[in-house]
Amino acid sequence: MEISKLEDKKVPRGEVTLVGAGRLGFRTALNLMQIHRGGPERIKVIDGQKVSADDLIFRLMGAKIGEYKVKFIESLACDGFSRTVQGIPEYITGDNLRLIGGDVVCVEIAGGDTLPITTEIIRYAQERGAATISTMGVFGIGEEDVSVVDIDEADPENPIAAYLQAEGIHEHVLVGTGKLIRDWEPVTPHVLDRVSEVMTAEILKLLRGAQR
Repeated sequence: MEISKLEDKKVPRGEVTLVGAGRLGFRTALNLMQIHRGGPERIKVIDGQKVSADDLIFRLMGAKIGEYKVKFIESLACDGFSRTVQGIPEYITGDNLRLIGGDVVCVEIAGGDTLPITTEIIRYAQERGAATISTMGVFGIGEEDVSVVDIDEADPENPIAAYLQAEGIHEHVLVGTGKLIRDWEPVTPHVLDRVSEVMTAEILKLLRGAQR
């Protein structure tokens, strides 16, 4: 096959929705935006958070304190950018699940008890034919493995996995170190880098599967 025809096939396709634009979600969004010769054509990022003084990764990239994180991400896709990036500055609740769509829905939200809304998001997305993926702990100092498991094969000793299993969630991918707030390890930037790399790879696999 001619090179030009092969190149024509290596174009962005499909849509990914990222729920959560914190330190991990931002990394995942940047990874997806920087993909060349493929990846999603459309990226939707949903989160109501604003940039704070502690959000160094945002500020190092030029974000201003008080700016909506998702709007900063959207602004990186300037005129002429090869894919569409939409930032929706809202927190997902049971009342606005309609904002979620696309071929793959990735949930990377943290802070407080996020499992009930994560479950709602997964159900809503799956009912509409989307593949789903979320985290199962991202704490760590760098010695931890970043694992990928199907929810049905996840360790029930992990409270995130146990909750989703008890709620009857199936055909869902979990990514993470398995380390949680109950453990002594903090959240470190180099672990978030690794988790986002694995998350991005798994999103691409799910996106490819959705387009077959």
